[in-house]
Amino acid sequence: MHPFEDGNGRIGRALSEKVLAQALGAPSLIALAHTIERHRKAYYDALEASNKANAVTAWLDYFGRTILQAQRNTLARVDFLIAKARFYDRLRGRLNPRQEKVVARLFAAGIDGFKGGLSAENYASIAKASPATVTRDLQDLVEKGALTRTGERRYARYYLRLEGGG
Repeated sequence: MHPFEDGNGRIGRALSEKVLAQALGAPSLIALAHTIERHRKAYYDALEASNKANAVTAWLDYFGRTILQAQRNTLARVDFLIAKARFYDRLRGRLNPRQEKVVARLFAAGIDGFKGGLSAENYASIAKASPATVTRDLQDLVEKGALTRTGERRYARYYLRLEGGG
């Protein structure tokens, strides 16, 4: 749905979520706008193709697949938030302020994670810490089960460990 000539799709997407909720008879908890935003080119390609062909079948096919993907994205986001809560429950009171700051930054990166993983240099920049402190903090986070490590030395990268451990 793209109701306006000026390209204002936000209202169209909001209306789409409202119509879907009404059809379901309950609020829909889908990240439709988020899903479309993540695949913006596909959205505009499908929209343009349906406008040129003046046919809705391809658009409905695209939109149906997008709604299903939005449902999967929403479930993944809910799982991420539950894992985040469990992570903080597991490590409550066990992180120093630098570690808390870095972990919060990793979580702020969202479900897609910290691009390329966390490096020691990233940690130092976020925590404003010396190399020796960074090494100790990272090793401690791995030992506590907060992070997993891949690679060695300058190629080492760290990722949140959201289940198990600790």
